[in-house]
Amino acid sequence: MGDEQDLDRPTTTEAPPSYDMALEGNLLSEEPKVREDGRINIKLDSDIVRRLSLLSINGPPSVPPKDRQSSAPPPYSCRQHAEDVEHLFPIKLNIAIQVVGSRGDVQPFVALGVELQKHGHRVRLATHDTFDRFVRDAGLEFFPIGGDPTELMAYMVRNPGLIPSMQSLRAGDIKKKRAMMSEILRGCWRSCISPDPVSNVPFVADAIIANPPSFAHIHCAQALGIPVHMMFTMPWTSTEAFSHPLVNMELGQSSVTKHMSANYLSYAVVEVLTWQGLGDIINEWRESIDLEHIAFSEGPRLAETLNVPFTYCWSPALVPKPRDWGNHIDVCGFFFREPPSYTPPPELEKFLAAGPPPIYIGFGSIVVDNPSSLSEIILEAVSITGTRALISRGWSKLDGAESTDVMFLDDCPHEWLFQHVRAVVHHGGAGTTACGLLHGRPTTIVPFFGDQPFWGDMVAAAGAGPSPIAQKSLDVSQLVEAIQYCLTKQAASAAERIAVQMRSEPGVQQAVKSFHSSLPRDLLECDIIKGQPAAWTYSCKRTHLKLSKAAAEVLLSHLKVEKRGLEMHESRRTVIQTRRWDPFTGTIGAAIGVSADLARAAADTVVKPVKVYHQRRKDAETNTSPDLTATDMARLRAQDPTSINGGAKSRHCLNTARTLAAVSGSGAADFLKRLSSGAIIVPFAFTEGLRHLPHLYGENVRDYGEIRDWKSGAAAGGKCVVLGLYDGVAGLVLLPYSGAQRQGAIGVVKGVGKGIAGLGSNVFTGT
Repeated sequence: MGDEQDLDRPTTTEAPPSYDMALEGNLLSEEPKVREDGRINIKLDSDIVRRLSLLSINGPPSVPPKDRQSSAPPPYSCRQHAEDVEHLFPIKLNIAIQVVGSRGDVQPFVALGVELQKHGHRVRLATHDTFDRFVRDAGLEFFPIGGDPTELMAYMVRNPGLIPSMQSLRAGDIKKKRAMMSEILRGCWRSCISPDPVSNVPFVADAIIANPPSFAHIHCAQALGIPVHMMFTMPWTSTEAFSHPLVNMELGQSSVTKHMSANYLSYAVVEVLTWQGLGDIINEWRESIDLEHIAFSEGPRLAETLNVPFTYCWSPALVPKPRDWGNHIDVCGFFFREPPSYTPPPELEKFLAAGPPPIYIGFGSIVVDNPSSLSEIILEAVSITGTRALISRGWSKLDGAESTDVMFLDDCPHEWLFQHVRAVVHHGGAGTTACGLLHGRPTTIVPFFGDQPFWGDMVAAAGAGPSPIAQKSLDVSQLVEAIQYCLTKQAASAAERIAVQMRSEPGVQQAVKSFHSSLPRDLLECDIIKGQPAAWTYSCKRTHLKLSKAAAEVLLSHLKVEKRGLEMHESRRTVIQTRRWDPFTGTIGAAIGVSADLARAAADTVVKPVKVYHQRRKDAETNTSPDLTATDMARLRAQDPTSINGGAKSRHCLNTARTLAAVSGSGAADFLKRLSSGAIIVPFAFTEGLRHLPHLYGENVRDYGEIRDWKSGAAAGGKCVVLGLYDGVAGLVLLPYSGAQRQGAIGVVKGVGKGIAGLGSNVFTGT
């Protein structure tokens, strides 16, 4: 909770409380274990942190101590040139927005999609089937990606963090969740290339906007060669300012510097644990869309390695942009949709008019195991505090006895409802939190999972509410104390100060500008028809053109270009390279990867035919053989009613045998392919590791560019020979000289050692 002096600040331009105020207590007081709310306590001196710190060669950016102090944020933290770009960006795009989560996660992207439509873009929002009507009612195209958000919310309540409980393991929840993620990955890919499921109008995405939990974003963009832009309601980019919302770092008596480094590493911990659980599913799906597997060393930090543009949709009045985030990251304010038209039912109007403003209590999309117990706690706390209350039933179906002071609500827009209440108690979803603060309502957060504890800490640090109450420890006395704090003048004034700042932030508009400014306009636009996105590249002799679909069709129909000269245009190429940090770990890692691929390919020669056999038997039992249509069956039955079953069965067995042989043969061919590629990959990994050896003692290593074909490979090889030898010889002179300037005689000795090591590694890799 904030200090008294923080609550009494008269102006709205003061800096918000530092991140340390919001998080320090939790970080320093918890035991090193998985807490009941699912957040993970990790010791700063644990093995995983030490190993990740060794891999973080580029490390957290160095920020001077004086710059680490919190300062008043600007009205919004988008790039300064964004406002000019808005009037200069004329290209009308097909944009696929991919979102996984609850209604609170989807709603900000509905507001974003509506704003993008105003600029002439065709917007498709791809999310769970449950939100079909919600998305279409806003005037957006909808595409179902599968997955059940109700089931997902129930799983997240049972397993709030990254590590599942034994109860969930025994119940088979993990297998179900992995199957759901596999379905979502396939659905996200189809959302980029499939026609509209209602109108059947063709659609191919020119750009992707996604929230990180959809997981398919970068991979879809790589397959299509298009830009991807991430947007989210919780921090997902490494920073020294605060730890990952799902992690509590166990710091002990660490210094401030170690504290900040621990915050930075906490993001790597979450990414590694997430990839460990989903990496195999993602790689299997990547293979189905003709992409290579991603190494474990690269998968977890893919978005940061590739510098994927990020827009965070929260208010800088509540959480300013950290100073160690680059220019490709923006904090633009919360995304608010246009308030929907709403006429309250007569009983709600009557309740509001019957007394003073009530408090609101609701947990939205959260699904709890024991809603009756939660309802009893709420009703008793309301009775003790003597307040009036509107209680939202939500997905948990809260219920109980109503009175003149208590009313249970079904679905009601928060934008309307929060104007008529005195304070709010909810789960801490980013959208609900934002809506409550926008209307200046003191807020009590009862977090269940995800970013909810983070927002609870931030609201408490600003003084607009009490410390968050973990839902598993919620009882009557805690809820009574929290409600009583929200009814104080201090809480009301703190919430109103935040509201004044938030009302001046055009969050959705700034997010659209952030998106536009990140797009490669020169590579996106057709050279013939201005304003249309390029889909094809035409190359013939000295002619190189970027062509839209319409331009290519016109030129082909008039025989102005040849079809063989057309190639798929990539407006933004995504290159994922496996980096080798040194020759030893590089070689071992490559050898393990090749061995795993060989084992998988060998197993497929047996496993895949068995799967096909069982599927064929299932098809035969249900009379759904793919070789016989309904028309074929009717014709054969008319010719010889007594022989149809026997003929179909014989034909089915013959086709099954052929299919099994083909599948087994493809598995054997895949094994030989991986064996031959492994003979190249392992020595290449050793060479690359040796080339990157100077990284270990702080020297830069040249990038010879992406290898796409034999031409680029030959060019990179030539550079490696010439520039490698040059760097090796030059290092023998320059490194001792620079060492002498920094450390004198000791620096000379170190420089000579580095020079000899660099010469050896460069000569070896060059030859």
